[in-house]
Amino acid sequence: MEVNEDRVTVIAARQATRVFKKSSANGKITVYLGKRDFVDHISHVDPIDGVVLIDPDYVKERKVFGHVLAAFKYGREDLDVLGLTFRKDLYLAAKQIYPVQQQYGGGAQGSHELTRLQERLIKKLGDNAYPFYFELPPHCPASVTLQPAPGDTGKPCGVDYELKAFVGENQDDKPHKRNSVRLAIRKIMYAPSKQGEQPSTEVSKDFMMSPSKLHLEASLDKELYHHGENIAVNVHIANNSNRSVKKIKVSVRQFADICLFSTAQYKCTVAEIESDVADPSQRENLGIIVQYKVKVKLCLGALAGELVAELPFILMHPKPEEEEPIQTNCRPSPSQKIEDGDDANLIQLDEEADDIIFEDFARLRLKGETDA
Repeated sequence: MEVNEDRVTVIAARQATRVFKKSSANGKITVYLGKRDFVDHISHVDPIDGVVLIDPDYVKERKVFGHVLAAFKYGREDLDVLGLTFRKDLYLAAKQIYPVQQQYGGGAQGSHELTRLQERLIKKLGDNAYPFYFELPPHCPASVTLQPAPGDTGKPCGVDYELKAFVGENQDDKPHKRNSVRLAIRKIMYAPSKQGEQPSTEVSKDFMMSPSKLHLEASLDKELYHHGENIAVNVHIANNSNRSVKKIKVSVRQFADICLFSTAQYKCTVAEIESDVADPSQRENLGIIVQYKVKVKLCLGALAGELVAELPFILMHPKPEEEEPIQTNCRPSPSQKIEDGDDANLIQLDEEADDIIFEDFARLRLKGETDA
């Protein structure tokens, strides 16, 4: 049957994609990025893909480069004088974005097909939009910020990631603020979907002139916790000794191993054995590895000492649910037909016509960062 537009209005949902953008001080180059957080899935890391919109009349014979830098910062940047720096670069990737060097399509070695986001952005922004694509290797550490102690000043120490695009003659040029764009991004990990084995341990202590031992069993209700959850600690004490337990202390402790520097030490291997067993969750050879343990301590008095048990567990953020798509309304044209019982095909949406919403990158602040 024919349906007139003035009689029937059909509302259809169409997804809109949010894209972050940030321009240089002179407005001659602008970086467009689909997200700020890039997830480490153990088997792979989300690629960093986007486009750079340039003003060819300004760039002229020069080039546009892209850098992704991971660095451990442990001091104030304004004190980097006399060759003394308070940072250690952990990973650096650099590529020429403009002019294009056959990095995309064309069957060139190491080439990448344009992502869906890049295709849509180039179609919307025009011929002066050029794609970039970076893949972080698995060994790169996650973004971590060490909370400052009371009285500390300046930016917190930790591992930071930065995406930078700039205009220059070659990629080793020092970027100028007027024609460069810097964006703070993060490499993150979310809690796995499956629980591991329930943590449990048993420890005992002998005493001189005592008929038997003091035995302690401790366990947690699960291995993986999300931030904000309660941790249930089960403690069982079998005291067959002639000592009495004065006090029981239970604490949650955080350990941060900073794997950045090696000590000057001579080593010589005299015996060696290899094993194929590996823990994929502990792959960082650089960066900061954060671990959590529950410590159960039985205080027995000044002379008898103490008995301690530790239970390691995992504390992570859960993977967030997918954001609700931003919806826009559309109406059928007067020429569209709606057949009886054909509800599934009321309107055919053009996938290429999806909306893009641009959002200023600098308006959102990363947690723990003072400058985006």
